[in-house]
Amino acid sequence: MDDIPLLRRTAALLAVAVLALAACAAPAAPSPDSEAAPSQPVTDSGFVCPEPSPRLSVTSTELNLFVWPEYIPQDIIDCFELVYGIKVNLDYYSSTDEMYAKLSQGALNYDITQPTDYATALMIRQGMPQKLDKERLPNLKNIDPAFANVYGDPNGEYAVPYQAGTTAIVYNTETVDPAPTGWADLWNPVYAGRMTFIDDSRVVIGLTLISEGYDPNTTNPADLEAIKPKLRELIKAVEIFESDNPKTPLITGEAELGVMWNADALMAQREVPSYEWVFPREGQFNWADGYMILADAPHVDAAYAWLNYSLQGDVFWLMLRDSPYTNPNLAALEYAKANQPDLYAEYIQSPMTNTPAEHWATGYWIEDVGDAMPAYDQLWTEVKGE
Repeated sequence: MDDIPLLRRTAALLAVAVLALAACAAPAAPSPDSEAAPSQPVTDSGFVCPEPSPRLSVTSTELNLFVWPEYIPQDIIDCFELVYGIKVNLDYYSSTDEMYAKLSQGALNYDITQPTDYATALMIRQGMPQKLDKERLPNLKNIDPAFANVYGDPNGEYAVPYQAGTTAIVYNTETVDPAPTGWADLWNPVYAGRMTFIDDSRVVIGLTLISEGYDPNTTNPADLEAIKPKLRELIKAVEIFESDNPKTPLITGEAELGVMWNADALMAQREVPSYEWVFPREGQFNWADGYMILADAPHVDAAYAWLNYSLQGDVFWLMLRDSPYTNPNLAALEYAKANQPDLYAEYIQSPMTNTPAEHWATGYWIEDVGDAMPAYDQLWTEVKGE
């Protein structure tokens, strides 16, 4: 995230223009082009930072985040630093497995992380996050009730909803023939050497299990052994495993078909309009990410200030610009509808980001498999390392 990609710089400039037109209609959140009030600092990109609403009391002077790369708009980071005077330190991971492995070592001085999929339940079970004090998060009221409890945290006690989405198939309609319609199609020899996948063991093993009629969350070692030959065949056919910037191989033409997260497919489509999204006939993977404050967080007051500021509608709308996954923040969507109509329309009209209800209801979730997890790790290490 140290270097903002061309796509994000272009989107930021478009956002500047739209906000300038909306300034009169939304005086509480002036456009980046407008003259900021003395109390409203401006980021290097020209974005006028909204005031914290409400402003929380903080004595910490820094905050340590352990997060996915390119998943938090730079303007949010810069604004938080400016309005609170708190230095944000970021460290990144490229997979859930990497995140969990590093946190399991302990004593890492992180305040907040962004678990997804099975890691949410696993981390709660192992006592890694602390329970939320929701009195310190008044802006939780902005979250859509349908997304209020992050998957793996059924009572909403530990995770603040961040974003959600699907993992499915994207392909170039101008170059890929026949078009894929399901997970089982990925073994078609014509796709070999043309595919890019996110580097996620549970997703790749899971779709292989589904293609063979097994539960993607099986705890039976025999099931994993049974799919080993097919998993080996698929991995050999994948040209690139990439989780840091999954969209990049599609945009550059290094790959023409991918298994990835929904917003990355949309951002590839912004650059190459011939990309289309496919919900596999067997069912896609659903996922939901949340922020967690770690049990030994050294800057808890700054963590709550970060979370509450991020939840503001006039802040979180930036996700539609820079990281357009399925957005759980109703206030952000309302802000975008009034002030960023093009971004809002793109989001609402695209099944990549605004997942149709019928697909959301029938998708698979990757779950904590408990004591069976070492068997998954062993299978992935063995086959991918060949």
